[in-house]
Amino acid sequence: MRILGIDPGYAIVGFGFIDKQGSKVVPVQYGSIQTEAHTDPALRLKTIYEAAVQLIDTYQPEAMAIEKLFFNRNVTTALAVGQARGVLMLAAVQKGLTISEYTPLQVKQAIVGYGKAEKRQVQEMVKMFLRLQAVPKPDDVADALAVAICHAHTATLQHKIDEVTKR
Repeated sequence: MRILGIDPGYAIVGFGFIDKQGSKVVPVQYGSIQTEAHTDPALRLKTIYEAAVQLIDTYQPEAMAIEKLFFNRNVTTALAVGQARGVLMLAAVQKGLTISEYTPLQVKQAIVGYGKAEKRQVQEMVKMFLRLQAVPKPDDVADALAVAICHAHTATLQHKIDEVTKR
């Protein structure tokens, strides 16, 4: 199963594609979509949307996992990130992907085993899980890969639960 992990943002959207092969996760491609400050907000959202569509078309994931927006003291930033999440989810739905959302706490729990883990711990575990030479940069990219890995683990567990409850 190919999974697209997303760390939503307005200036930087982290993305990471992984393949789940049995109990292993393998990196396919990762990086970021970046928009320029002082650009018209609608154009920034258009850039994010079009880049997401192009990435989905190129790498053909079956599912998208996206980090849920947590409360942010800066309302303007929270609204902008929410709008970016919206266009990212729209791109995924239009391409027929299933979408799962995870809180930062859920991602940390799945990756490190501790919901209050520090960012550096999550990054190191991403590096280890994917057998990478270095932690992906910027941080948003490592976060996106963490969301994808979280989904790979969660989807496996959910599939097993579904099998048991169908009996």
